[in-house]
Amino acid sequence: MPPWLPRAVLMVMWTVTAFGVALWLFLELQGLIVLLLISLFLALALEPAVNWLHRRHWPRGPATGAVMLLVVLATGVFLSMLGSMLIGQVLSLAAETPRMLRATLVWANATFGTDYSPTNLMESVTSASGVVQQYASRIADNALGAGSTLLGLLFNGLAVALFTFYLCADGPRFRRVICSVLPPRTQREVLRAWEIAIEKTGGYLYSRALMALVSAIAHYLVLAALDVPFAFALALWVGVLSQFIPTVGTYIGGLVPVLVALPQGPWTAVWVLVFVVVYQQFENYVLQPRITARTLDMHPAVAFGSVLAGVAIMGAPGALLALPMGASLQAFLGSYIRRYEVEEHPLLSASEEPAETADGERDESPPGGAEGPAEGPGGDGGASGATDAASGPTPH
Repeated sequence: MPPWLPRAVLMVMWTVTAFGVALWLFLELQGLIVLLLISLFLALALEPAVNWLHRRHWPRGPATGAVMLLVVLATGVFLSMLGSMLIGQVLSLAAETPRMLRATLVWANATFGTDYSPTNLMESVTSASGVVQQYASRIADNALGAGSTLLGLLFNGLAVALFTFYLCADGPRFRRVICSVLPPRTQREVLRAWEIAIEKTGGYLYSRALMALVSAIAHYLVLAALDVPFAFALALWVGVLSQFIPTVGTYIGGLVPVLVALPQGPWTAVWVLVFVVVYQQFENYVLQPRITARTLDMHPAVAFGSVLAGVAIMGAPGALLALPMGASLQAFLGSYIRRYEVEEHPLLSASEEPAETADGERDESPPGGAEGPAEGPGGDGGASGATDAASGPTPH
């Protein structure tokens, strides 16, 4: 037996055991890891506002508490508005159900030549009520499970709030502890990555909040002008949902105002739908590039793909973390990737029209054709062309 074989076998056994223990710990602590990631994201998002207050002689603890309290109040207002809208719509639907049923019966009898009456319909509803009662009894039996789920969500929310407070209030001390076990060169790289993460995450949150405010104001003005009920709550719903679900969030959020406007008349719902579509185009091509150019410069398709990937990996928390993590990674890698000047080619041109020459004539010659550039008096036509290409603008 070679003398190195026992040591190699022992090393392999220890490696497999360590990997198994690490995998077991990861699976057992997966919930805690998700809570810590959410808390870290919220701490990075709140730190620019906390630093702004700290520069104005606020202690970091009270500054963090004030910013978190403001966020909690804004979230509470949004949820209360949404709850009132849902309750009001349910009550309105319950009040309008008899009239809608009578109108539906009249239309069905006139169209299909049937002879349905409200009495027969009530008998059908009564026969189906047994199924409804069965579902209601099942829900009542699962009330204990629903209560435990609610308590679990409350506990997780308090844990996230506590971790977020300490990560943000003691951010400098936390970073100092991490850097104390790293060599100086690695310290600079870690602090640089941390600074990029703070900038991108905070910029993501504040730019999205600004765009949500603009979207809510615009939708509120249109919904109020069309006399759609619950205009403020609906506008707030569209503004928030459209900013945290890229590209399709406006259409998903705009579906609720369209459904609410439908009882007011089909043309009212059509006008709401038209405005939702037009505003999405205005936001994509005019508003969003100007607001997010310095904070979250990501292509809409890449952003939407990042959200889908985050949902597939971590569920709902992944949708929240995907965009700022992707933007931070893009900015961090962009500082290390070397870029070169791109050669001119028709495949790289945004326009399909032929390029114009210096005297205003269109250049119809095929790219890279057999006919080269005409030589000038000095015979340096190719050299001058190469010089012009080399001195062209560097695309970003």
